[in-house]
Amino acid sequence: MAIATINPATGETLKTFEPLSEQEVEERLARAAADFLTYRGTDFKQRASWMRGAADLLEGEQEEVARLVTTEMGKTLTAARAEAAKCVTGMRYYADHAEEFLADEPADARAVGARRAYARYQPLGPVLAVMPWNFPLWQVIRFAAPALMAGNVGLLKHSSNVPQIALYLGELFTRAGFPAGCFQTLLIGSAQVERLLRDARVVAATLTGSEPAGRSVASIAGGEVKKTVLELGGSDAYVVMPSADIEGAVSTAVTARVQNNGQSCIAAKRFIVHDDVYDEFTGRFVARMESLRVGDPMDDSTDVGPLATEQGLGDLERLVADAVGRGARVLCGGVSPDRPGWFYEPTVLTGVTPEMRLFGEEAFGPVASLYRVGDIDEAVTLANGTSFGLGANAWTTDEIEQERLIADLEAGMVVVNGMVVSYPQLPFGGVKNSGYGRELSAHGIREFCNLKTVWIG
Repeated sequence: MAIATINPATGETLKTFEPLSEQEVEERLARAAADFLTYRGTDFKQRASWMRGAADLLEGEQEEVARLVTTEMGKTLTAARAEAAKCVTGMRYYADHAEEFLADEPADARAVGARRAYARYQPLGPVLAVMPWNFPLWQVIRFAAPALMAGNVGLLKHSSNVPQIALYLGELFTRAGFPAGCFQTLLIGSAQVERLLRDARVVAATLTGSEPAGRSVASIAGGEVKKTVLELGGSDAYVVMPSADIEGAVSTAVTARVQNNGQSCIAAKRFIVHDDVYDEFTGRFVARMESLRVGDPMDDSTDVGPLATEQGLGDLERLVADAVGRGARVLCGGVSPDRPGWFYEPTVLTGVTPEMRLFGEEAFGPVASLYRVGDIDEAVTLANGTSFGLGANAWTTDEIEQERLIADLEAGMVVVNGMVVSYPQLPFGGVKNSGYGRELSAHGIREFCNLKTVWIG
């Protein structure tokens, strides 16, 4: 993929960028390693002051940055504004809580024959972040804010179709007062990631992206004995039982499926509905999906904008065509509108079966699959019947059913009577092929720390 800004609403290439030379990459690596040695010695008060400064800058530039996000990857301007605001909240959250999260943890000194015993969290060093385009601000900030507050420094390899956002983020923290080597953007292609992972100065890596990309990064980092955190794909189940608030379940289901134009790892994708309420849910759900306005993402009245890339549109079209060709039925959508850009109509399919690719693969776009089940056992089996395990939604007011779904759904996150969303206050991540490790909350800031045992006699 060329490093370029290509407007997904028109297909027009607006700006191209040359990747960094080997010498330029080396200079940034050297700066990161050198600045870490001094930055790690700063106290939480100083780091928090700089982090709040970065939050203030982004808050003041929210409209400009949101328009750039929409231009580069096509999410609606309303969603882009919300993403920028969420980043501000996340930065302030870690500025406020990092010292508490990383405080020394006392142990029972007498039990181990010591005068004092405790565990201390210390930063590791330069961490490589390989980030995707779908939430080009938030995916980066949810790594950068805790990593910097912990005393680490970051190197960002962002997706090649959001270079201007990548450059903005690379300058944001320096503008706020952080030393220049604390957070740097590397405009490079994917082929150069391995070199960085094998460089001794890079001590760890985090990746949010596709399963193949995660496997590649994990394999290389494993060979170098380096810590990784991976947040990969998801095909989240949305289970609806008879006791559910159907109106709430339907309205939330629409948002859960088409958020970010359907391009979210935690978007609900497989809607598993009990037979008793299937017809009612389906009728309302399809009507709501059909009513969504597809159009210019800069228009505040637009509900669904374009897919971010031409390749993404093609992948989605092929997934749907495979399902339809094998007998799935289209209840609405299923086509790309005849207009410039990479748009796809909100789509609902039923009759999806295991021999169809859509049954096991992630649909990264506004395509929902509906399944009818007869009881909670069948719902759990179907929900767990993919290789993914990122998030899951469960709609029921029956407390016994709630506990069953919380216990048995194979996912890193289960939301009951709501929609899977990331919050700074809660750990975020998956199981199975959706990755490992956690971002956000106290758990996220500790991922790239050395938990050092201290025994004093």
